[in-house]
Amino acid sequence: MEVIGSIDLERVELAIEIFAEARERGRRIFVCGNGGSAATASHFATDMVKGASYGHPNRFKIMALTDSPSTLTAYSNDVQYDCVFVEQLKNFAEPGDVVVALSGSGNSPNVLRALEYANSIGCRTIALTGRDGGQLGPLGRLHIHVPHGHMGRIEDAHMVALHMICYYFMEEERHGRGMA
Repeated sequence: MEVIGSIDLERVELAIEIFAEARERGRRIFVCGNGGSAATASHFATDMVKGASYGHPNRFKIMALTDSPSTLTAYSNDVQYDCVFVEQLKNFAEPGDVVVALSGSGNSPNVLRALEYANSIGCRTIALTGRDGGQLGPLGRLHIHVPHGHMGRIEDAHMVALHMICYYFMEEERHGRGMA
């Protein structure tokens, strides 16, 4: 329970505001991570594409950069794994878009490169990290940090935070309750 309680709800609310603004302005949202964080990125994108967008006149333009195995393996094999996310961002991201990076350790080189690039072109960046935040924490203009050492619990807390965001749009916003 202490891990879930460590989620900074004010930062989650700030993320909700960023997502709402991105949707209203027609901006794209990109999500990335490795391993369990890759699965969380895909899960979150699916929830936002279907659950938070279905039946809404303004839909989220969101994609997980983890969802094209052929792209990931082509860059990994032909170039290097560090560039699998940044090279996709070079194709699709524009200033004002949102890039969300997940890393329990906060030190995954490919995720770091993605946020560095996103910041350099004027994207809004959100980092979800664990442990001490690693190198990724300071790169996120918004940092949702789970200060715990157990990777599974960090990943669980990241999913909870992302579900809070998604379910705000699926439930609270639709029933006119807004942010509490």
